[in-house]
Amino acid sequence: MSTNISRRTFAAALAATVPALSRRAVAQTAPGKPRTICYIGGYTQHAPPGGAGNGQGISVFEMNPDTSSLSPLMTYVDIASPSFMAMSSDFKHLYALSEIDDFNANKEGCVTAFSVNRSSGELTKLNVMRSGGAVPAHLSIHASGKYVLVANYMGGTVGVLPIHPDGSLGDPTDVVHNTGPRMPDRAADNPPGNFAISDHSMAHVHMVASDPSGRYVLACDAGLDRVYIWTLDLHTGRLVPAKTPFIAMTPGSAPRHFSFNGKGTMIYILGEQDSKVVAATFNPQTGEIVPQQTVSTVTPHFRGSTLAAGILLSPNGKYLYVSNRLGDSLASFHVNDDGTLNLVEEIWMHADYGRAMMFDPSGTFLFCANQRSDSVTSFRANAQTGVLDFTWNFTPVGSPTTFAFMNTI
Repeated sequence: MSTNISRRTFAAALAATVPALSRRAVAQTAPGKPRTICYIGGYTQHAPPGGAGNGQGISVFEMNPDTSSLSPLMTYVDIASPSFMAMSSDFKHLYALSEIDDFNANKEGCVTAFSVNRSSGELTKLNVMRSGGAVPAHLSIHASGKYVLVANYMGGTVGVLPIHPDGSLGDPTDVVHNTGPRMPDRAADNPPGNFAISDHSMAHVHMVASDPSGRYVLACDAGLDRVYIWTLDLHTGRLVPAKTPFIAMTPGSAPRHFSFNGKGTMIYILGEQDSKVVAATFNPQTGEIVPQQTVSTVTPHFRGSTLAAGILLSPNGKYLYVSNRLGDSLASFHVNDDGTLNLVEEIWMHADYGRAMMFDPSGTFLFCANQRSDSVTSFRANAQTGVLDFTWNFTPVGSPTTFAFMNTI
């Protein structure tokens, strides 16, 4: 099957079960033991103007638990630019957005729901639903497990998609469009010599997710330099602005992603443009966000262009990691008892334009998706010191940007 999927071909394929491009029998673990399956998505030829990539769809690998090496199993090709994915908490369903703007006449993107075979890792398409806006960039599953939340970057909207009992998706129950004043393309606190810019011409929702309790839904708008806060009515699927509907971030900083601590009392907000992390307290009862500290994701020695990309807490909550594009580095921070951060180290990611990061289920290895070098790299993470040691494992994947993991049963 050709991997150069035309838009007409893609639209026709949406109604069919996703076939595998190729399959390879790989034995990484002893018979009878659980296997670790890794799903990797990214940009394909079917993408918004100027965004075409080298990916084929969703590539499925088996991970060696001792070395972190990835061996290919199969690739699902009838999906356009699955640049972000999320696995359900019971590992029975996988949701992947298509970062496109031509799913329908309204120039929306879409989200595909899959069922997951827990024994083999194989995927079966359930259905495809509009995302509620153009060029979705992020999705997450609400803490209740009842809704998929979608951040539509070019649409400037947040879409709320109900999850049916069989795991398939319904039409959006709510679509919220953000508005606000024009913000500067660059932040005043940029690293010296940073010529990279983040588009501030309009609303650009870059991430949406619930807090750990599920009481609140938050979204980073990189175009309006705001973090929005809502409550979600679980019966109607509609978002209701919180008492404080948003918090304004540094003008031009382009808040991109955030990460909560396990208790949901601290939130770490990553600015793409100024490569800064804002450590803030979060009140799970009121949704109030109060910044406590701002730290750079690059060392004071750095000069040049950089754009921060991903933010990830270690499984034990003691360390925070950030990927920096253009400068091609990974920063690790120690999380102090009061939630503030201290930089441990900044290391070379051994690849180009690292974006998403994710730990394997054991928490031993940190994986990085390197979009421009068409590779996935891995690092052994020291749980006690936060130090990352490069494994020298490179996995070739076209334009990778996102991960999902599961252990077979």
